[in-house]
Amino acid sequence: MVRDARDNVMVPAMVQLVQRVAEMAAEFKAVPMMSRTHGQSATPTTLGKEMAIFAIRLATQLQQVQAVEILGKFNGAVGNYNAHLAAYPDVDWAKQSCEFVTSLGLEWNACTPQIEPHDFNAELFHAIERFNTILMDFNKDMWGYISLGYFKLKAVAGEVGSSTMPHKVNPIDFENSEGNLGIANALMGHLASKLPISRWQRDLTDSTAFRNIGVGLAHSIIAYSAAGRGLGKVQANMELIAADLNQAWELLAEPIQTVMRRYAIAGAYEKLKDLTRGAKIDEKRCREFIQGLDVPEEAKRNLLEMTPQAYVGDAERIAHETAQRVLQGISTPNSVCIPKIATSTSGKTAAKDTKNTRPVDKPAPACSTPSGQHKTPLLSLAFVGTAICLYVTARAALRK
Repeated sequence: MVRDARDNVMVPAMVQLVQRVAEMAAEFKAVPMMSRTHGQSATPTTLGKEMAIFAIRLATQLQQVQAVEILGKFNGAVGNYNAHLAAYPDVDWAKQSCEFVTSLGLEWNACTPQIEPHDFNAELFHAIERFNTILMDFNKDMWGYISLGYFKLKAVAGEVGSSTMPHKVNPIDFENSEGNLGIANALMGHLASKLPISRWQRDLTDSTAFRNIGVGLAHSIIAYSAAGRGLGKVQANMELIAADLNQAWELLAEPIQTVMRRYAIAGAYEKLKDLTRGAKIDEKRCREFIQGLDVPEEAKRNLLEMTPQAYVGDAERIAHETAQRVLQGISTPNSVCIPKIATSTSGKTAAKDTKNTRPVDKPAPACSTPSGQHKTPLLSLAFVGTAICLYVTARAALRK
Protein backbone atom coordinates (compact mmCIF):
# COMPACT_ATOMS: atom_id res chain seq x y z
CA MET A 1 0.00 0.00 0.00
CA VAL A 2 1.02 3.61 -0.45
CA ARG A 3 1.12 4.12 3.30
CA ASP A 4 3.46 1.19 3.87
CA ALA A 5 5.66 2.13 0.92
CA ARG A 6 5.97 5.65 2.30
CA ASP A 7 6.45 4.79 5.97
CA ASN A 8 8.59 1.66 5.65
CA VAL A 9 10.63 2.35 2.51
CA MET A 10 10.58 5.98 1.35
CA VAL A 11 10.78 7.86 4.65
CA PRO A 12 13.66 5.81 6.15
CA ALA A 13 15.69 6.35 2.97
CA MET A 14 14.88 10.07 2.97
CA VAL A 15 15.78 10.41 6.66
CA GLN A 16 19.14 8.71 6.13
CA LEU A 17 19.99 11.11 3.31
CA VAL A 18 18.86 14.22 5.18
CA GLN A 19 20.84 13.15 8.22
CA ARG A 20 24.04 12.79 6.18
CA VAL A 21 23.65 16.24 4.63
CA ALA A 22 22.94 17.78 8.06
CA GLU A 23 26.04 16.09 9.47
CA MET A 24 28.10 17.62 6.67
CA ALA A 25 26.63 21.02 7.56
CA ALA A 26 27.80 20.58 11.15
CA GLU A 27 31.21 19.22 10.13
CA PHE A 28 32.04 22.05 7.70
CA LYS A 29 30.20 24.92 9.41
CA ALA A 30 33.41 26.91 9.95
CA VAL A 31 35.11 26.23 6.59
CA PRO A 32 35.13 29.53 4.65
CA MET A 33 34.35 29.15 0.96
CA MET A 34 33.83 31.41 -2.02
CA SER A 35 30.22 31.66 -3.12
CA ARG A 36 29.30 31.67 -6.78
CA THR A 37 26.34 33.56 -8.16
CA HIS A 38 25.72 33.30 -11.90
CA GLY A 39 28.81 31.08 -11.89
CA GLN A 40 31.02 34.01 -10.86
CA SER A 41 32.90 34.64 -7.61
CA ALA A 42 30.68 36.17 -4.94
CA THR A 43 30.49 37.02 -1.22
CA PRO A 44 32.09 34.29 0.94
CA THR A 45 30.05 31.73 2.83
CA THR A 46 31.01 28.51 4.59
CA LEU A 47 30.86 25.05 3.13
CA GLY A 48 28.70 23.95 6.05
CA LYS A 49 26.22 26.78 5.50
CA GLU A 50 25.66 25.61 1.91
CA MET A 51 25.10 22.05 3.13
CA ALA A 52 22.72 23.38 5.81
CA ILE A 53 20.56 25.04 3.15
CA PHE A 54 19.94 21.67 1.51
CA ALA A 55 19.49 19.89 4.83
CA ILE A 56 16.64 22.16 5.93
CA ARG A 57 15.05 22.22 2.46
CA LEU A 58 15.02 18.44 2.25
CA ALA A 59 13.85 18.05 5.85
CA THR A 60 10.97 20.46 5.27
CA GLN A 61 9.71 18.44 2.32
CA LEU A 62 10.23 15.22 4.25
CA GLN A 63 7.83 16.58 6.86
CA GLN A 64 5.32 17.28 4.11
CA VAL A 65 5.65 13.72 2.83
CA GLN A 66 4.95 12.37 6.30
CA ALA A 67 2.08 14.76 6.95
CA VAL A 68 -0.10 13.52 4.07
CA GLU A 69 -3.10 11.61 5.42
CA ILE A 70 -3.72 8.32 3.61
CA LEU A 71 -7.44 7.98 3.03
CA GLY A 72 -9.98 5.20 2.54
CA LYS A 73 -13.67 4.71 1.70
CA PHE A 74 -16.32 1.99 2.10
CA ASN A 75 -19.64 3.33 0.86
CA GLY A 76 -20.78 1.39 -2.19
CA ALA A 77 -20.87 1.68 -5.95
CA VAL A 78 -21.38 5.45 -6.10
CA GLY A 79 -20.71 6.39 -2.48
CA ASN A 80 -24.30 6.45 -1.15
CA TYR A 81 -24.60 3.05 0.62
CA ASN A 82 -27.41 2.15 -1.82
CA ALA A 83 -26.99 -1.64 -1.72
CA HIS A 84 -25.97 -1.60 1.93
CA LEU A 85 -29.23 0.07 2.96
CA ALA A 86 -31.29 -2.13 0.63
CA ALA A 87 -30.00 -5.24 2.40
CA TYR A 88 -29.72 -3.88 5.95
CA PRO A 89 -31.77 -0.67 6.26
CA ASP A 90 -31.44 -0.44 10.04
CA VAL A 91 -27.61 -0.43 10.15
CA ASP A 92 -25.75 2.84 10.68
CA TRP A 93 -23.58 2.36 7.61
CA ALA A 94 -21.66 5.60 7.99
CA LYS A 95 -20.54 4.48 11.44
CA GLN A 96 -19.67 0.99 10.19
CA SER A 97 -17.76 2.46 7.26
CA CYS A 98 -15.76 4.79 9.47
CA GLU A 99 -14.89 2.05 11.94
CA PHE A 100 -13.82 -0.33 9.18
CA VAL A 101 -11.66 2.18 7.31
CA THR A 102 -9.96 3.54 10.43
CA SER A 103 -9.31 -0.02 11.66
CA LEU A 104 -7.04 -0.35 8.64
CA GLY A 105 -4.99 2.63 9.81
CA LEU A 106 -6.47 4.97 7.18
CA GLU A 107 -8.33 8.25 7.44
CA TRP A 108 -12.01 7.98 6.55
CA ASN A 109 -13.41 9.82 3.54
CA ALA A 110 -17.15 10.23 4.12
CA CYS A 111 -18.12 11.69 0.73
CA THR A 112 -16.90 10.06 -2.46
CA PRO A 113 -18.09 8.73 -5.84
CA GLN A 114 -17.35 5.07 -6.66
CA ILE A 115 -13.65 5.51 -5.96
CA GLU A 116 -11.69 7.47 -3.44
CA PRO A 117 -10.89 10.60 -5.48
CA HIS A 118 -7.09 10.19 -5.05
CA ASP A 119 -6.47 13.80 -4.04
CA PHE A 120 -4.23 12.60 -1.23
CA ASN A 121 -2.16 10.68 -3.78
CA ALA A 122 -1.55 13.90 -5.68
CA GLU A 123 -0.58 15.64 -2.44
CA LEU A 124 1.87 12.88 -1.54
CA PHE A 125 3.40 12.57 -5.00
CA HIS A 126 3.86 16.33 -5.27
CA ALA A 127 5.63 16.32 -1.88
CA ILE A 128 7.93 13.50 -3.03
CA GLU A 129 8.49 15.36 -6.30
CA ARG A 130 9.54 18.50 -4.39
CA PHE A 131 11.94 16.47 -2.23
CA ASN A 132 13.36 14.93 -5.40
CA THR A 133 13.73 18.31 -7.11
CA ILE A 134 15.71 19.68 -4.16
CA LEU A 135 17.88 16.56 -4.16
CA MET A 136 18.49 17.06 -7.89
CA ASP A 137 19.62 20.61 -7.13
CA PHE A 138 21.94 19.21 -4.45
CA ASN A 139 23.37 16.62 -6.85
CA LYS A 140 24.14 19.32 -9.42
CA ASP A 141 25.86 21.49 -6.79
CA MET A 142 27.93 18.57 -5.54
CA TRP A 143 28.86 17.76 -9.14
CA GLY A 144 29.96 21.38 -9.54
CA TYR A 145 31.99 21.43 -6.32
CA ILE A 146 33.75 18.22 -7.42
CA SER A 147 34.47 19.83 -10.78
CA LEU A 148 36.01 22.84 -9.00
CA GLY A 149 38.11 20.51 -6.88
CA TYR A 150 36.38 21.56 -3.63
CA PHE A 151 35.58 17.91 -3.04
CA LYS A 152 37.89 15.04 -3.92
CA LEU A 153 36.42 11.66 -4.83
CA LYS A 154 37.83 8.57 -3.18
CA ALA A 155 38.85 5.94 -5.71
CA VAL A 156 36.97 2.66 -5.32
CA ALA A 157 38.88 -0.52 -6.13
CA GLY A 158 37.49 -2.20 -9.23
CA GLU A 159 35.34 0.78 -10.26
CA VAL A 160 35.79 1.99 -13.84
CA GLY A 161 36.31 5.76 -13.97
CA SER A 162 36.31 6.06 -17.75
CA SER A 163 36.30 3.51 -20.56
CA THR A 164 39.23 5.29 -22.27
CA MET A 165 40.83 7.52 -19.60
CA PRO A 166 42.03 5.34 -16.69
CA HIS A 167 43.07 8.30 -14.52
CA LYS A 168 39.55 9.61 -14.05
CA VAL A 169 37.38 9.31 -10.94
CA ASN A 170 33.99 10.57 -12.09
CA PRO A 171 31.03 11.75 -9.95
CA ILE A 172 28.92 8.91 -11.33
CA ASP A 173 26.78 8.45 -8.22
CA PHE A 174 25.48 12.01 -8.28
CA GLU A 175 24.86 11.67 -12.01
CA ASN A 176 23.06 8.37 -11.47
CA SER A 177 20.92 9.96 -8.78
CA GLU A 178 20.09 12.92 -11.00
CA GLY A 179 19.00 10.69 -13.87
CA ASN A 180 16.75 8.54 -11.69
CA LEU A 181 15.20 11.58 -10.05
CA GLY A 182 14.21 12.86 -13.48
CA ILE A 183 12.41 9.61 -14.30
CA ALA A 184 10.78 9.48 -10.87
CA ASN A 185 9.53 13.06 -11.10
CA ALA A 186 8.14 12.52 -14.58
CA LEU A 187 6.01 9.69 -13.20
CA MET A 188 5.15 11.42 -9.92
CA GLY A 189 4.10 14.55 -11.77
CA HIS A 190 1.91 12.63 -14.21
CA LEU A 191 0.28 10.58 -11.46
CA ALA A 192 -0.39 13.69 -9.37
CA SER A 193 -2.16 15.38 -12.27
CA LYS A 194 -3.93 12.25 -13.60
CA LEU A 195 -5.23 10.40 -10.56
CA PRO A 196 -7.59 13.10 -9.19
CA ILE A 197 -9.42 13.17 -12.54
CA SER A 198 -12.18 10.59 -13.11
CA ARG A 199 -15.18 11.07 -15.43
CA TRP A 200 -18.51 11.37 -13.61
CA GLN A 201 -18.77 8.75 -10.86
CA ARG A 202 -15.79 6.73 -12.16
CA ASP A 203 -13.71 5.70 -15.12
CA LEU A 204 -10.87 3.23 -15.36
CA THR A 205 -8.00 5.54 -16.28
CA ASP A 206 -6.69 5.47 -12.72
CA SER A 207 -6.32 1.69 -12.78
CA THR A 208 -3.53 1.57 -15.35
CA ALA A 209 -1.86 4.65 -13.85
CA PHE A 210 -1.77 3.05 -10.40
CA ARG A 211 0.41 0.26 -11.74
CA ASN A 212 3.24 2.77 -12.18
CA ILE A 213 3.31 4.15 -8.66
CA GLY A 214 5.87 1.55 -7.68
CA VAL A 215 8.01 2.47 -10.67
CA GLY A 216 8.19 6.13 -9.62
CA LEU A 217 8.93 5.26 -6.01
CA ALA A 218 11.57 2.69 -7.01
CA HIS A 219 13.43 5.22 -9.16
CA SER A 220 13.33 7.62 -6.20
CA ILE A 221 14.82 4.97 -3.90
CA ILE A 222 17.58 4.21 -6.42
CA ALA A 223 18.33 7.96 -6.58
CA TYR A 224 18.51 8.31 -2.78
CA SER A 225 20.84 5.32 -2.56
CA ALA A 226 23.09 6.67 -5.32
CA ALA A 227 23.31 10.11 -3.69
CA GLY A 228 24.17 8.46 -0.38
CA ARG A 229 26.95 6.47 -2.04
CA GLY A 230 28.26 9.64 -3.61
CA LEU A 231 28.38 11.40 -0.25
CA GLY A 232 30.29 8.44 1.14
CA LYS A 233 33.03 8.96 -1.45
CA VAL A 234 33.62 12.72 -1.15
CA GLN A 235 36.33 14.38 0.91
CA ALA A 236 36.54 18.15 1.31
CA ASN A 237 39.69 19.66 -0.22
CA MET A 238 40.35 22.25 2.47
CA GLU A 239 43.59 23.50 0.92
CA LEU A 240 42.05 24.29 -2.45
CA ILE A 241 38.93 25.88 -0.94
CA ALA A 242 41.12 28.17 1.17
CA ALA A 243 43.51 28.99 -1.68
CA ASP A 244 40.67 29.86 -4.02
CA LEU A 245 39.20 32.28 -1.49
CA ASN A 246 42.53 33.82 -0.49
CA GLN A 247 43.16 34.87 -4.07
CA ALA A 248 39.87 36.76 -4.30
CA TRP A 249 40.44 40.05 -2.47
CA GLU A 250 38.01 41.71 -4.86
CA LEU A 251 35.24 40.10 -2.79
CA LEU A 252 35.89 42.73 -0.11
CA ALA A 253 34.52 45.38 -2.48
CA GLU A 254 31.08 44.68 -0.99
CA PRO A 255 31.90 45.49 2.68
CA ILE A 256 34.15 48.40 1.71
CA GLN A 257 31.49 50.14 -0.38
CA THR A 258 28.86 49.40 2.28
CA VAL A 259 30.98 51.13 4.95
CA MET A 260 31.60 54.02 2.54
CA ARG A 261 27.84 54.41 2.11
CA ARG A 262 27.36 54.40 5.86
CA TYR A 263 29.63 57.43 6.11
CA ALA A 264 28.03 59.15 3.10
CA ILE A 265 31.02 58.96 0.78
CA ALA A 266 29.74 59.93 -2.66
CA GLY A 267 30.00 57.39 -5.49
CA ALA A 268 30.91 54.48 -3.21
CA TYR A 269 29.60 51.79 -5.53
CA GLU A 270 31.09 53.36 -8.64
CA LYS A 271 34.53 53.73 -7.05
CA LEU A 272 34.64 50.06 -6.06
CA LYS A 273 33.26 49.06 -9.44
CA ASP A 274 36.09 50.90 -11.17
CA LEU A 275 38.61 49.21 -8.88
CA THR A 276 37.37 45.62 -9.00
CA ARG A 277 34.91 44.82 -11.78
CA GLY A 278 36.26 42.09 -14.02
CA ALA A 279 39.66 42.44 -12.37
CA LYS A 280 41.73 40.59 -9.81
CA ILE A 281 43.14 42.70 -7.02
CA ASP A 282 45.56 41.55 -4.35
CA GLU A 283 45.80 42.27 -0.67
CA LYS A 284 48.21 45.18 -1.19
CA ARG A 285 45.96 47.02 -3.64
CA CYS A 286 42.91 46.45 -1.46
CA ARG A 287 44.58 47.85 1.65
CA GLU A 288 45.93 50.86 -0.26
CA PHE A 289 42.38 51.71 -1.30
CA ILE A 290 41.13 51.37 2.30
CA GLN A 291 43.95 53.59 3.62
CA GLY A 292 42.79 56.38 1.32
CA LEU A 293 39.19 56.36 2.59
CA ASP A 294 37.81 59.33 4.52
CA VAL A 295 36.11 57.26 7.23
CA PRO A 296 36.55 57.12 11.03
CA GLU A 297 39.71 55.36 12.18
CA GLU A 298 37.81 52.56 13.90
CA ALA A 299 35.89 51.76 10.70
CA LYS A 300 39.12 51.92 8.69
CA ARG A 301 40.86 49.62 11.17
CA ASN A 302 38.03 47.07 10.94
CA LEU A 303 38.26 47.07 7.15
CA LEU A 304 42.05 46.71 7.22
CA GLU A 305 41.73 43.68 9.51
CA MET A 306 39.20 42.03 7.22
CA THR A 307 40.22 39.19 4.90
CA PRO A 308 38.23 37.08 2.42
CA GLN A 309 38.52 34.18 4.88
CA ALA A 310 37.00 36.21 7.70
CA TYR A 311 34.26 37.87 5.65
CA VAL A 312 31.64 35.14 6.11
CA GLY A 313 29.07 37.07 8.13
CA ASP A 314 26.95 34.85 10.37
CA ALA A 315 27.36 31.76 8.21
CA GLU A 316 28.91 29.58 10.90
CA ARG A 317 26.11 30.19 13.40
CA ILE A 318 23.41 29.69 10.76
CA ALA A 319 25.01 26.41 9.68
CA HIS A 320 25.33 25.19 13.26
CA GLU A 321 21.80 26.06 14.31
CA THR A 322 20.25 24.72 11.13
CA ALA A 323 22.16 21.44 11.33
CA GLN A 324 21.12 20.98 14.96
CA ARG A 325 17.49 21.73 14.15
CA VAL A 326 17.47 19.14 11.40
CA LEU A 327 19.31 16.49 13.40
CA GLN A 328 17.02 17.10 16.37
CA GLY A 329 13.98 16.92 14.12
CA ILE A 330 14.87 13.51 12.69
CA SER A 331 16.06 12.01 15.98
CA THR A 332 12.71 10.38 16.74
CA PRO A 333 11.86 7.50 14.38
CA ASN A 334 8.72 8.05 12.30
CA SER A 335 8.23 11.51 13.78
CA VAL A 336 10.17 14.05 11.75
CA CYS A 337 9.54 17.51 13.17
CA ILE A 338 11.94 20.38 12.55
CA PRO A 339 11.78 22.95 15.38
CA LYS A 340 11.02 26.52 14.44
CA ILE A 341 13.45 29.39 14.94
CA ALA A 342 12.42 31.89 17.59
CA THR A 343 13.95 35.33 18.13
CA SER A 344 15.01 35.90 21.72
CA THR A 345 14.84 39.24 23.52
CA SER A 346 18.57 39.66 22.96
CA GLY A 347 17.99 39.66 19.23
CA LYS A 348 19.82 36.40 18.69
CA THR A 349 17.99 33.47 17.23
CA ALA A 350 17.45 30.18 18.96
CA ALA A 351 15.56 27.02 18.19
CA LYS A 352 12.24 26.73 19.95
CA ASP A 353 11.68 23.97 22.44
CA THR A 354 10.07 21.17 20.47
CA LYS A 355 8.39 19.62 23.49
CA ASN A 356 5.04 20.90 22.33
CA THR A 357 5.68 20.89 18.58
CA ARG A 358 6.25 17.22 17.90
CA PRO A 359 3.39 15.33 16.30
CA VAL A 360 1.30 13.31 18.73
CA ASP A 361 -0.87 10.33 17.99
CA LYS A 362 -4.28 11.54 16.91
CA PRO A 363 -7.27 10.18 18.78
CA ALA A 364 -9.38 7.69 16.89
CA PRO A 365 -12.31 9.29 15.07
CA ALA A 366 -15.67 9.17 16.78
CA CYS A 367 -17.11 7.32 13.75
CA SER A 368 -20.54 8.86 14.23
CA THR A 369 -22.78 9.89 11.35
CA PRO A 370 -20.71 12.53 9.50
CA SER A 371 -21.62 16.17 9.47
CA GLY A 372 -19.19 16.90 6.64
CA GLN A 373 -16.39 15.43 4.62
CA HIS A 374 -13.38 13.91 6.31
CA LYS A 375 -10.69 12.58 4.04
CA THR A 376 -9.99 9.36 1.81
CA PRO A 377 -8.56 5.36 0.19
CA LEU A 378 -7.69 1.70 -0.22
CA LEU A 379 -5.19 0.84 -2.92
CA SER A 380 -5.05 -2.42 -4.82
CA LEU A 381 -2.75 -5.25 -3.86
CA ALA A 382 -1.49 -5.07 -7.43
CA PHE A 383 0.36 -1.90 -6.49
CA VAL A 384 1.78 -3.51 -3.36
CA GLY A 385 3.22 -6.34 -5.44
CA THR A 386 4.58 -3.94 -8.05
CA ALA A 387 6.21 -1.67 -5.47
CA ILE A 388 7.80 -4.53 -3.55
CA CYS A 389 8.99 -6.23 -6.74
CA LEU A 390 10.58 -3.04 -8.08
CA TYR A 391 12.17 -2.21 -4.76
CA VAL A 392 13.68 -5.69 -4.38
CA THR A 393 14.91 -5.58 -7.99
CA ALA A 394 16.47 -2.15 -7.42
CA ARG A 395 18.21 -3.29 -4.24
CA ALA A 396 19.55 -6.39 -5.97
CA ALA A 397 20.86 -4.30 -8.86
CA LEU A 398 22.61 -1.91 -6.47
CA ARG A 399 24.32 -4.80 -4.65
CA LYS A 400 25.81 -5.92 -7.96
